[in-house]
Amino acid sequence: MFDHILLNIVLLLIITVGLVSISRRLHLPAILNYILVGVIVGPFGFGLIQSEKSISFLAEFGIVFLLFSIGLEFSLTQMMSMRRMVFGFGGLQVLMTGLVVFGVSYLLGFGVETSVVIASAFALSSTAIVIKQLTEQSEIQTRHGRATVGILIFQDIMAIPLLILIPALGTAAGQSLPTELGMAFLKGAIVVVVMLFAGRYILRPLFHEVASSKSQELFTLTVLTVVLSAAAFTEEMEISMTLGAFLAGMMLGETEYRHQIEADIRPFQDILLGLFFITVGMMISPELIQTHFLTIMAITLSIMLVKTVVIFGIMRLFQKPDGVSLRTAVSLSQVGEFGLVLITLALTYELLPHQLGQILLTSAVFSMVATPFLIKYNGRIANRFCRKSYQNDFAEMESVIKEDTKFLSDHVVLLGFGRVGQITAKFLEQAHVPFVALDMDIKRVHEAQQSGEPVYFGDSAKHSIIHATNISKAKVAIITFHDYHAAIKTLKTLQDVAPELPVLVRSLDDSHINELTQAGATEVIPDTFESSIMLASHLLLMIGHPPSQVLKQTRAARRGRYNLLNGLYPGESDHVPFDHAQMGQIIQPITINESAFAVGKRLEAFPMETLDLYIKSVRRGSVRGDNPDLKTRIRVNDILIVQGLPENIDKFEHYLNTGKT
Repeated sequence: MFDHILLNIVLLLIITVGLVSISRRLHLPAILNYILVGVIVGPFGFGLIQSEKSISFLAEFGIVFLLFSIGLEFSLTQMMSMRRMVFGFGGLQVLMTGLVVFGVSYLLGFGVETSVVIASAFALSSTAIVIKQLTEQSEIQTRHGRATVGILIFQDIMAIPLLILIPALGTAAGQSLPTELGMAFLKGAIVVVVMLFAGRYILRPLFHEVASSKSQELFTLTVLTVVLSAAAFTEEMEISMTLGAFLAGMMLGETEYRHQIEADIRPFQDILLGLFFITVGMMISPELIQTHFLTIMAITLSIMLVKTVVIFGIMRLFQKPDGVSLRTAVSLSQVGEFGLVLITLALTYELLPHQLGQILLTSAVFSMVATPFLIKYNGRIANRFCRKSYQNDFAEMESVIKEDTKFLSDHVVLLGFGRVGQITAKFLEQAHVPFVALDMDIKRVHEAQQSGEPVYFGDSAKHSIIHATNISKAKVAIITFHDYHAAIKTLKTLQDVAPELPVLVRSLDDSHINELTQAGATEVIPDTFESSIMLASHLLLMIGHPPSQVLKQTRAARRGRYNLLNGLYPGESDHVPFDHAQMGQIIQPITINESAFAVGKRLEAFPMETLDLYIKSVRRGSVRGDNPDLKTRIRVNDILIVQGLPENIDKFEHYLNTGKT
């Protein structure tokens, strides 16, 4: 209908904006929206765009940026720390799933090359959907979450040989397959060595030089040049250009510029990757779905069942509990983005018949559609099919917590034991306030328990776990994890279990204060608000504002935000600071005027030890002397840079002017 590429892109953007806006409210993955757009505008939908070739060029760049961003997030350090899960669980999962799918495909009459393509595509899962959903459900640090991440890391590693394998199979027609594969992997090894060399001796110095120019435009341009150059290099070597992008991402992911690069590349990646998934959608035919619906559903359910059984079996082989094993298996049962990339790559090299490719793509998409719902209810699924093991596991955790907390009263229930939780716990210990903490990071809990801390593994959103903390006798509960969704779930549980209990909630910013308050939070403490107050306070003190005035402004800011702090300052004079020790030592300049008592006096005559102060330097005109000699005499217009508590600096300034302490 529309032949002009610009009109095609404008049309796609209009429809995509509408669908994404709707799906954001329904919490559906963006990938599915792009695929749906492709179905609507494609030749099998309304025919608004008759061929995906008009946007396929840009869509190929979408794959390049997808692989580059995955390479950026690929961490060798993380991989080594989880090597048992990565190479044990992940290696066996890809191998066993691939062998089973290959065997079934070959028995169904498909050739070796076709069976290899199907096995390779179906052995991989969706990193984007799984990680996003687990993160939203606060399950990344759980036992099944860590196992899932470990397997996904290995699948990302497998991208390298698979991206070499598919083009090699496609170009091996009429030639010796072993010879062609051997040459392809030899070229792949050369590419990897060259990219490693370039990353160490070229990319790092290059980005150091570019960053020193402090030009955002130059930095972004350099990133784009590196990505596309790496892709062009591997394509010239007759290997998939996505391999070059992935390796470039890996190299840059190990540098200090990783986060800036990721931020710069994100807009290009999201838009172009969206176009890739749109082209995938354009290959899906509603008529094909109607005609082969049973076949498509059979393939979808079969592959999800096979992957679930294989992963469950591997987890049990490693002696993981039934519930954890099933939750991991359900989370990884789908086909992922890499699967779509490999199938489309195989279609390009004519390794799959067109209709079979469409059926496989459709089945893969169906499995991705089901994934958010399967992960959302993975706990219920495990409870349904592994009830005895699952409930025994939780019952054991609950009994341990109950036994250890049965004599506690007026204690604090600390939900989350990350950095904020641990700092809070130290304050409670110093104040001799008893507490019990829950956390979902099994490694952190184990280390804390070895140190004698009252920290337990448990989901704070579960009623039975919260009950086990002797919540009815607690004085207050505090939620310290930053995940908004997890905080809401926990607040709802606390409202059911102990509706009268005061609950303090930490949040990253103030964007969800109303929602958290409505969910039951007595008070919400945003990180950004507190850090802003402290930063501004120290700034004002360092540029010479009186501590009492700074404290007055700080109180006013907090009074407007925190209701609980209102009652701490009744009838207190604005000129009498509240517990200055809370603010810690500050550095403040004091100017000596001509009428000051200190003029002509030596530094050794000042009551520094009495006030616990330290004169860091004396500035005289444009000259600044650090660590001044105590014999130094003070002159008019000298500036003393003093370090100490705010109230002591106030007293010292008064002494310098009047001679009275």
